[in-house]
Order: sequence, then structure tokens, then C-alpha cells
Amino acid sequence: MPRILVVDDQQCVRELVAEELAGEGYIVEVVGDADQAERHVKTFRPDVVVLDLFLGEPDGWEVLRRIKTDVPFVPVIIFTAYDSFKDDPRLKKADGYIIKSTNFTELKTCIAKTLCGATDRQSELEAGRYAPQMGVVQSF
Repeated sequence: MPRILVVDDQQCVRELVAEELAGEGYIVEVVGDADQAERHVKTFRPDVVVLDLFLGEPDGWEVLRRIKTDVPFVPVIIFTAYDSFKDDPRLKKADGYIIKSTNFTELKTCIAKTLCGATDRQSELEAGRYAPQMGVVQSF
């Protein structure tokens, strides 16, 4: 079963997303801040990280940067309430950008597609062939 780490500072959002994703058969862990997120990426070893941008200090952008530096093969999907970041150049490091909604279809679809590509990226990275595509952000 794929492992999903949900990082959001709002407990109700964490619980709702976790329930939805667990219902799809994923193993889900949730954390509420950047420090916990970084520890969980190392110990839980998620297949995908679903990351809110507004976490306090450090913010989600910094968490994204750190994850992509430490474990570049782990996909990170930005899951935020704000659509104003769709043209932000920092999104080049993300593997998806989803606007929060009570309908989780878009998030689930993005996770499923990301997981399909993650296996290929991991194999290529281990073989020394994977170079992330800069400037390409998947948005489903």
C-alpha cells in the first residue's frame, strides 16, 4: 500500500484528508508543522507528501525545498486554499498543485497519477538516469 504524508497546520483538514485517503486504501500519516514533516519524511518514508503552504515558520515553501534537496524522488503535491500561486516559480519543485476543496476527487486523481510516475522516477534515480524536469508542474 502506498504511504501518504499529509502536512497541514489545521487539524480538521488533516483529519478529513486522512480519512478520505485511507478510504482509498492508502496508509496515511498526518503532521501539523514543518519540523514534524521533515522528521516524518525520514522515518515514515512516504511515497507522496501532500503539503500545505501556510505552516508557520518555516513555511511550506521551505519544507518543499528541503524535501526536494534531501529526497528528490519523493513527490510533493501542494495542497493549498489559495489559487494565487499557480504562476509562482517555486512550484517548479512540486509534483502537483491542488486547490483545497471539500471534493477530494482532484487530489485523489493527482495522487494516483503521481504514484504511477513516482515508481519510474525512483527506478531511474537509482540507476542514475533521472533528472527532474525543471519548469514542469503537473496540475490535475
